[in-house]
Amino acid sequence: MDHRGLAKLLAPIKRGLQMVVARALVTAVGQGRAQTVQVALLAGEAKDGVEHAEPYGFTAHPHAGATAVVVFVGGDRSHGIAAVVSDPRYRPADLTPGEVCVYTDQGDEIRIKRGGELVIKAAMKVRIETPLLEVTGEVRDRCDAGGRTMAEMRATYDGHTHGGVQPGSGSTAAPNQGM
Repeated sequence: MDHRGLAKLLAPIKRGLQMVVARALVTAVGQGRAQTVQVALLAGEAKDGVEHAEPYGFTAHPHAGATAVVVFVGGDRSHGIAAVVSDPRYRPADLTPGEVCVYTDQGDEIRIKRGGELVIKAAMKVRIETPLLEVTGEVRDRCDAGGRTMAEMRATYDGHTHGGVQPGSGSTAAPNQGM
């Protein structure tokens, strides 16, 4: 069999494989337990209600214009699954090998760095909703405490004294030790 004959024989297989995976642009995002996206594929082909398969425990609401890799099981273009949705417009470009980062389009991020460091960047605030926050190491703030640790402030508080103590409803003087 010559090259031309082999190409003709393999052409249907080639077309079938080309129907399995496609690159797309996200044009709209649906809300709900199973997130769906509307995508624009090559040659103007549009698909609505494409399931966005996300890893367990992670979810995001991508912007229109994000890039998707859509898989069509068995090459059936009537049922696509967006296996990966990414948006290089907002991806931090300064990661070092081995670093992991969860990020938003506004620059907020949680970055797991090399050497056991975790960095949280938030433009406004970090809010922790829990009945108990437990920290096993030192806590150092750069706000009102002048860079002192919580342990240092606790020791000062526990050992502080007041002068000018008088019986009755009188007031005491300011503490003898400053925080």
